Amino acid sequence: MKIAISGKGGVGKTTIMGLLARQTQKSGREVLVIDADPSPHMAQTLGVENIGDITPIADMKKMLTDRSGKVEGSPFYNINPKVDDLPAQYMLEKDGVKLMVLGAIQTAESGCACAENTVLKRLLTKLMLNPGQTILLDMEAGVEHLGRGTIAGVDGLLIVVIPAMSSVRTGLKIQRLARESGIPRIYFVGNLVDDEEDEQFLINGLGEKPIVCFPDSKKIRKAERAGNPITAADEAMNGVASQLLTRLTDLIANK
Repeated sequence: MKIAISGKGGVGKTTIMGLLARQTQKSGREVLVIDADPSPHMAQTLGVENIGDITPIADMKKMLTDRSGKVEGSPFYNINPKVDDLPAQYMLEKDGVKLMVLGAIQTAESGCACAENTVLKRLLTKLMLNPGQTILLDMEAGVEHLGRGTIAGVDGLLIVVIPAMSSVRTGLKIQRLARESGIPRIYFVGNLVDDEEDEQFLINGLGEKPIVCFPDSKKIRKAERAGNPITAADEAMNGVASQLLTRLTDLIANK
């Protein structure tokens, strides 16, 4: 099972993906989380120690340039760079959950990073092709990654929405672009949903019911502010994450 997650910034997608990763590991499956956000926070979410020492692979410019074979001043580079050894070098693990802090290359206003981006895409493809793992891909906020085709090949996309009009509008835009990208299964997940009014707002705005809804959690906010892992902070949230895993497993197996 290969699942990506997206949504408007600040809706809690990394928190939900971290909770889902922990429940997946508890179910006995091998799970790899790929943090492909330009501002990666999954390490803290999972409780990885010494997060200040972690450098996203996208920020390792020299290594990426070397792997691409690009020579300064030359437009040529290797379109099939060697990446087989990178997972062993840069993969982290916390309580049975594996983590690759990939990061993302920004190309819109900073010039072309084609050679480095080729290495990242090659690495991401290699990670996604492991049939024995459940892959959870934490994407950047918004919709730009869909235009770049970054998540081609996933089994499904989770779009996290909160009961706010701006979140619903962004969620619907992501849904449209995901459909155009050929993603086979697209599901909304509600967050900060505290009552039936909140849930009905999402249903009315999205035109469908989210497959699960997470409530607001003061316990998780306190854990995050203290720099503690959120995956053990609130059993109620873990319960919803377990429901999400069950729903995804059923939906992907039966569709």
